[in-house]
Amino acid sequence: MTKLSVNINKIATLRNSRGGDVPNVVEFAKDVQRFGAEGVTIHPRPDERHIRYQDARDLKPEVYTEYNIEGNPVASFMDLVLEVKPTQVTLVPDAVDAITSNAGWDTIKHKDFLTDVITTFQSNGIRTSIFVDPILKQIEGAKAIGADRIELYTEAFAHQYSLGNTVAIKPYTESAELANSLGLGVNAGHDLSLDNIKFFKDHIPGLLEVSIGHALIAESLYLGVENVIQMYLHKLK
Repeated sequence: MTKLSVNINKIATLRNSRGGDVPNVVEFAKDVQRFGAEGVTIHPRPDERHIRYQDARDLKPEVYTEYNIEGNPVASFMDLVLEVKPTQVTLVPDAVDAITSNAGWDTIKHKDFLTDVITTFQSNGIRTSIFVDPILKQIEGAKAIGADRIELYTEAFAHQYSLGNTVAIKPYTESAELANSLGLGVNAGHDLSLDNIKFFKDHIPGLLEVSIGHALIAESLYLGVENVIQMYLHKLK
């Protein structure tokens, strides 16, 4: 079964909007695991506008499933990941002023830089995943830089699927097939939801993990966190 990793950035955003420590991100992470989630994802940014670097440290002893830290490998991010040593680090080329991630890596243009970063993390026992668009040459580039996995950036699929354009899955299927043939693990994330997750999973061979935050938290406002997690798990079977 494809693993469900819950991105808890939105919980930190809610906390930060009011100050104080409500809702508590550590307690929320403990709860989603208790409800069946098989991983916890965070994406700290340099301005700490949602998840803070200290949150990453505080979560470490409480995440007993997969602990995935996403981010752009600037110096401060790399230092944090090397200190915390999560299960997985996902490299995302987000600009400092980006509201959310909006593109995958050019694994060819940034080959030397990414190879050095990945080597550093892997030498410290941290599995590496690289955020990529569903472009075959970028998948090949991910293999060339030594990544353990790719994370398919799924915003384009989600948008087209909402319009009824199910053929939008094709480049993702082809990318996953190529990744499988190259020995790369396949993760996915961004705008996946209860509406599209089963269709996506059914068409992506060897899908190991999905990271879902915004949609899952929004759906939970109406349906409840425990219920929503169970709904995702059912669709991912």
